[in-house]
Amino acid sequence: MSGKKWVLIDQSRNHYEESLTITPFDFSTHQPMISGWSVTKHRLAGGRQDGVDAILVDNGEIRFTVLPTRGMGLWKAWCDDLEIGWKSPVPGPVHPAFVDLYEPSGIGWLSGFDELLVRAGLGSNGAPEFDVNGVLKYPLHGKIQNTPANYCELSVDSERGEIEITGVVEESRMFGNNLRLRTTYTTRLGEPWIRVVDVIENISSVPAEFELLYHINFGLPLLEAGPKVVLPVKRMSPRNAIAADPVRYQRWETYESPTPGIAEVCYLCDLYATEEGRTSVMLHDAAAKRGVQISFSRDQLPLFTLWKNPVAETDGYVTGLEPSINFPNTHSFEKRQGRVATLAPGQSRLFELKLSILPHEDAVAAAKRNILALSEGKPTEFLPHPDPRWAE
Repeated sequence: MSGKKWVLIDQSRNHYEESLTITPFDFSTHQPMISGWSVTKHRLAGGRQDGVDAILVDNGEIRFTVLPTRGMGLWKAWCDDLEIGWKSPVPGPVHPAFVDLYEPSGIGWLSGFDELLVRAGLGSNGAPEFDVNGVLKYPLHGKIQNTPANYCELSVDSERGEIEITGVVEESRMFGNNLRLRTTYTTRLGEPWIRVVDVIENISSVPAEFELLYHINFGLPLLEAGPKVVLPVKRMSPRNAIAADPVRYQRWETYESPTPGIAEVCYLCDLYATEEGRTSVMLHDAAAKRGVQISFSRDQLPLFTLWKNPVAETDGYVTGLEPSINFPNTHSFEKRQGRVATLAPGQSRLFELKLSILPHEDAVAAAKRNILALSEGKPTEFLPHPDPRWAE
């Protein structure tokens, strides 16, 4: 056999591995495995991270940490001396027990926000929504990111040189949605990428609504003064009057230096894709020597949000590149616009994206050429004001 599997968490069998380290020494010497890789599972202790399970994968080229306790989110990644992620004012990763999603403000979700890749959903994923009496109906960005996985396993295929982390998270309640997220992170030894494959299934006997947005976040050192985002824009609209300010809107591709107290902005987008429906976006540093690329299927994730939060670093200087099935508005608004999905009993949908780290200027230049080729010679529409079909 070329593959081995280790079950790390299995709630149904009351099985739990508090710590585990896998290296090439766990495989027979005749198997074609390159050296210099490892997978380490451990449990964090102290402060608000107390009890968080973390899985550190080192494929010999990049390292990254997956958090089963936080909805199988991706915390940070590293390539040589480059850290991919951001510095949140929240010292994380934060255990969900310390995040009150239903605090009266509706934005309790932000008390745990600190990851590189966050899933917003599943029952809702946009702005908080209140009923006519001011009672919170849908908290900011939903519940899945603050729901611990009830199953997690590690697989290593020695012939293909691939490492996989698979987890199952269930967002369920009595008299409500019963949705199951099965996610798999895959990476190949010696290569600078991570593939994410998610399957969302309705395990209820009645239809279920869901929303999904991948909140993929980057800060310093990539996000220093002068970096640029590259998008194959077909149509772009500012989300509100602040984003529509001409001075800022005309510079949507470039990032401002950290500025205390400046307002965040969002730009809502429809992107061009290949005939097969594939599209990509990227962010590179000011010198265009290092960057990151996100590739995904526009058929699976048809919409895209660019979020820019250029506040002081201590307050959360960050940008979000966010593929999604809907825009991050209130659940009711998105439902009126037909962007809330429905799954029949037993039905599932698959979503796949790839995060690639671009470690040198040749890789940045090649990615930029490929992305711009998607929109080359095609019309691009920049709306000067919010589109009432896209934003409240």
